[in-house]
Amino acid sequence: MVAALLVAGMAACGTGIENTERVTDKDVIKAMQEMDSRRPVSTLETYRDSVAAWRVGKAFHVSDDQVKLLFSHSNDYDLDTVHLAGHTLVYQGYDTGSVYDNRQTVNLRLQDPASNNTYVYRTSKTINELGQNFRIPLLIDMDLVAHVARQVAGKDYYVCTPIWYDRASGQMTDGRQFIQVHIDSVQPGNNVMPLRVLFTTADTGERAMVWMSDNASTMHGRDFDALFTATDPHLGYPTITDANWELITRQQVAVGMTKQECRLALGAPARTSQNPDQRGMREYWYYDGGAYLYFVDGLLTQFRR
Repeated sequence: MVAALLVAGMAACGTGIENTERVTDKDVIKAMQEMDSRRPVSTLETYRDSVAAWRVGKAFHVSDDQVKLLFSHSNDYDLDTVHLAGHTLVYQGYDTGSVYDNRQTVNLRLQDPASNNTYVYRTSKTINELGQNFRIPLLIDMDLVAHVARQVAGKDYYVCTPIWYDRASGQMTDGRQFIQVHIDSVQPGNNVMPLRVLFTTADTGERAMVWMSDNASTMHGRDFDALFTATDPHLGYPTITDANWELITRQQVAVGMTKQECRLALGAPARTSQNPDQRGMREYWYYDGGAYLYFVDGLLTQFRR
């Protein structure tokens, strides 16, 4: 989502001319679409599934201990003492139970091989309502993980985000964008991002990962097409020098860079202002946190990160 842009008026230097131009959401969206159109898309096959097609033995990774809040109480165990995070639950089938409006709602049975406990999740939905977009909260479908892994693991791509994470701790690390990586594996993620994509950089051998949404999610900014591309993005910008492209991959800018280069390096600004005078067009880009870029006739003249 593009945030609403607010433009601060700035007086022209010694000219008495003030012509601050408002940049709208539409302007920024158009500019970002122009950039995105240069990025080849490598769309994954859609994962299709439904409860009616589930087979006994289907596996689910538990991403959070709070999954126990979904399950019905039983005399066989005390839910208050159950800890399931990191476990694999195995589907054992379903039965139906009537509710007040005579709808045949589905109760899913899931077994924990570690304890041999069987948990019941009352969906309150009929079997026809449990279509391909149905997900059990806090559980990650291992068939989905395998579906994505079959398509991308072992292949080389270019990573399009500098938001990387340490494989062991899951903590954010300093990453680079638009560089070639080898995808090592796809693993279950967390209760927000169900997939972890582990990769190794082609140039330095650095090992990291990114969190990824699945293709049924509305979080398109973190799906595969937003995070990776099969073609070197630099090929879409042949006029950008190797030196400036290296800066862009590290989210850095330098005096003399164009607005296009700066947008690639840092993304769209939160707001801008333009002030023409007798020496040319002067433009400020403001970013969250106090950073700004200052352009004269389209070239970066001054900046603060």
